Amino acid sequence: MDKSNTNFVSPFIDRDCHKMAAAPAHGYAKTLKGILAGGITGGLEICITFPTEYVKTQLQLDERAGVEKRFKGPIDCVKVTVKEHGIRGLYRGLNVLLYGSIPKSAVRFGAFEEFKKNIVDETGVLKPQQRMLCGLGAGVCEAILAVTPMETVKVKFIHDQSSAHPHYRGFAHGIKCIVHENGLRGVYQGLTPTIIKQGSNQAIRFFVMETMKDWYRGEDKSARVPTLVTGLFGAIAGAASVFGNTPIDVIKTRMQGLEASKYKNMFDCAVQIFKLEGPKAFYKGTVPRLSRVCLDVAITFMIYDNFMHLFNQIWKTD
Repeated sequence: MDKSNTNFVSPFIDRDCHKMAAAPAHGYAKTLKGILAGGITGGLEICITFPTEYVKTQLQLDERAGVEKRFKGPIDCVKVTVKEHGIRGLYRGLNVLLYGSIPKSAVRFGAFEEFKKNIVDETGVLKPQQRMLCGLGAGVCEAILAVTPMETVKVKFIHDQSSAHPHYRGFAHGIKCIVHENGLRGVYQGLTPTIIKQGSNQAIRFFVMETMKDWYRGEDKSARVPTLVTGLFGAIAGAASVFGNTPIDVIKTRMQGLEASKYKNMFDCAVQIFKLEGPKAFYKGTVPRLSRVCLDVAITFMIYDNFMHLFNQIWKTD
């Protein structure tokens, strides 16, 4: 038998096999780029926006029904905090959020890229319902893998500072106390409302963001959207998510506070808030949350898009 025939055929087989192997490898590379860019983005963004998150959480925890509230509003909260704890007081709990923001953002964008990779059409464009579905999936993933434990610890830290005798001495001590007193379930309080919140958050944000970027690009879907325009679209997407799900954010915060044990579940929490504080309580902290989220989402998408553009220049996957 002439072995040259096998040599003649093998190059075609090898090329086909290489293409088959390269396709999933390229897909994984795109997801990995999303994870890396997302992680870097999360760390930078939270260092910039944390004080507004601190103020929002303090206002949502200020629930003294029938008693004069401790804070008159966002500005008063800042004044009281700085007076009692100095400027550093506005950054209490930053380390907790920083530890969580990097994996949170990495999971969010990595999951979105993974979902997008599997359902995008041949032109690289997502249909409106697909944008929302990918965002929803990304939000659910980050809620389970990163946001719930991070948010629970953060809320407990901030709530602890407002008590007469703060208990937690630092991040490690706080985690140790929470796990010792409540077990691992202690860092997963409010999981259901967090899934609902993050799922709706990212469904709204990615839907608005992708839709506006698609509109801006027009016929050329490969065109790059300028950084400042991306920031503007991000701010709009952030505002849409705030008005869409602040009530669930309030419920989530209450269920993760130090007094979470008084609520049977998220529905009981909602009923108690409504009965004791009225419907307006579901929009507590809207102003600081709006300022934080608009800035947050604008900065996040600007940083993420620039890192993805850089990665795409030096790390070819197509």
